[in-house]
Amino acid sequence: MKKINFLFTGLMAVLLLAGCTKMEYTDTSFVDRGEAPSALSAMFDITQDNTGLVTITPNGVGAVNYDVYFGHGGTTPTKVAAGKNTTHVYPEGVYPVKLIGYSVSGKKTEVTQQLTVTFRAPENLDVTVTVDPANNYKVNVSATALYETNFKVYFGESPTETPVTFLEGQTVSYVYRATGTYQVKVIAYSGGAATTQRIVPVTIVDPILLPLTFESTTINYNWFNFDGGAVTVIANPQSNGINTTAKVAKMVKNAGQPWGGSFLTLSSNIDFSANKVFRMKVYSPRVGAKVLLKVENSANGSQNFEKEVLTTRANAWEDLAFDYRGINTGNNYNRIVLIFDNGTPGDGSANFTWLFDDIRLVATMPLDLPLDFESSPSTYPWFNFDGGTASVVANPVSGGINTSASVGKMVKNAGQVWGGSFLTLSSPMNFATNKVFRMKVYSPRVGAKVLLKVENSANASQNYEKEVTTSIANAWEDLVFDYSGINTANSYDRIVLIFELGAMGDGSANYTFYFDDIRLTNTFPVQLPLNFEYPITYGWFDFDGGNVTVVNNPQSAGINTSAKVAKMVKNAGQVWGGSFLTLGGPINFAVSRSLRMKVYSPRAGAKVLLKVENSGNSSVNFEREVVIPNGNAWQELSFDFSAINTANTYDRVVIIFDLGAMGDGSANYTYYFDDIRLN
Repeated sequence: MKKINFLFTGLMAVLLLAGCTKMEYTDTSFVDRGEAPSALSAMFDITQDNTGLVTITPNGVGAVNYDVYFGHGGTTPTKVAAGKNTTHVYPEGVYPVKLIGYSVSGKKTEVTQQLTVTFRAPENLDVTVTVDPANNYKVNVSATALYETNFKVYFGESPTETPVTFLEGQTVSYVYRATGTYQVKVIAYSGGAATTQRIVPVTIVDPILLPLTFESTTINYNWFNFDGGAVTVIANPQSNGINTTAKVAKMVKNAGQPWGGSFLTLSSNIDFSANKVFRMKVYSPRVGAKVLLKVENSANGSQNFEKEVLTTRANAWEDLAFDYRGINTGNNYNRIVLIFDNGTPGDGSANFTWLFDDIRLVATMPLDLPLDFESSPSTYPWFNFDGGTASVVANPVSGGINTSASVGKMVKNAGQVWGGSFLTLSSPMNFATNKVFRMKVYSPRVGAKVLLKVENSANASQNYEKEVTTSIANAWEDLVFDYSGINTANSYDRIVLIFELGAMGDGSANYTFYFDDIRLTNTFPVQLPLNFEYPITYGWFDFDGGNVTVVNNPQSAGINTSAKVAKMVKNAGQVWGGSFLTLGGPINFAVSRSLRMKVYSPRAGAKVLLKVENSGNSSVNFEREVVIPNGNAWQELSFDFSAINTANTYDRVVIIFDLGAMGDGSANYTYYFDDIRLN
């Protein structure tokens, strides 16, 4: 049985082989479709002994054999297979050597090439050696001469190199492995023993191109310093954080001019066709240092573009971004100019010493604070969860404190009571010095809750959050989130927004909010509403006997159980003695013309005057006075400012208790007030 099986298997193999052979080898139509040879040429190698012996090597694309007509003597050609050669002895003279190349299909191509045979040494040898414009390590060599038959070139990188043979009219190329100066030697040959040679030196250097990393040991970073600026390339003295490279550049701004800096001319023009955002790592001695990055045309300085940004960290590397999307790409720019603290003369000290590195072009601006939503909406990849939907839209309510073109929009749909959205930034937020979040919000109602949370995108258990409430409806306000308690040992690169946590959204206008300008600052704003809870200095200016301080609430009960309140003591001085506070910006009376304030008075019938002024022109003012109806209890007073001239600007709040009466500093002239706000 086993033998039968073997016999059957063998028979099948034979049949299959026969079938495959027929399918694979009987179709010869591809031969007829073959192309005629191309790029025919002949290489002539004349023996340097005055014998006139010439070796002819035909070459061509697609040729399987050649007919070589020597152009001397009879017309019978010599058949030469591809890759082979033939020889012929010539007397001195010029001969038309004809080649006919044949393809596998029999199609042919013909070419005639001139052969010069002379026993005279070549004359007037001219050698051209150029560095390739597309590769600074590549050279192109060509040569001309009288009485030459061919040339050989030595590129000078290796003492044992094999020369390359070429003919007049041809160009040969070579790519060097390293920078340096090399001796390119070209020898011209005739049919005689005498030769002629030329040596041309060529210097190979690294091109100075973006990105600038300063790591090359061969590039000459030839910074040109002007008016006090001084740049050198040094070993990285601050190898940590986002920059652990070996080499960096150092800028010292010495005494000179306030615009002192340095520039570097590149080997070619900067390509802004696709990438229009500069990034540069900077190590600054202080926060808020100005860094100007400018590009110029080295031949025409009037063709330039510049952007200036501020450092946000001190004594740490940060990656600054310069928005060049407005540059005129019709111009050419091949020079980079750097000026630190433009407008301020340097002194050469550590305070005027910066490190910088990794100057490069990228396609998009980084997604970092502050978030102003002015870039393309597609660059803000909000992740929506459980009913929250965030997007970037044209500002539908441009006015007041926010006239920007684009804002964030949050619609809270049905889902979960915690529905919201988050955005992951390009790098962690810096809470080392700034621990106050600010965000402009447009809410459909007063008292809406706004939660701002930060997280570590890789470990959401590392998080911190604060929730505040809106104080005005249908108008922009600048909310403040106190992050002074955040653990700065953690890393936070994600921002989470939840509006009305605990309430189910319905996607209506009542659950539609706008937000903008999310940023970190190091101070709390002095602005309405004034609730005295923020750890800031309220710069009250006391006059003529009035004295205001911020204290712990000594009467925490009733309508005011807040931790902090303001205390006014009216001392002897003038009957108009009081205090004023200048705000960080004007009061927005377009929202409301009614002010409210909580007051605790030692007696009923005491008067309180609330006045607003322009800090630059106190003649621009408006005031209202009300009577405190009850004593020894918190009560909320309302001040009617409906007649105020909203064409004016008011940024100062003035408070006077019992105008017309002389205070004595006693408990009878001691008042508390809190929560001054637009109603």
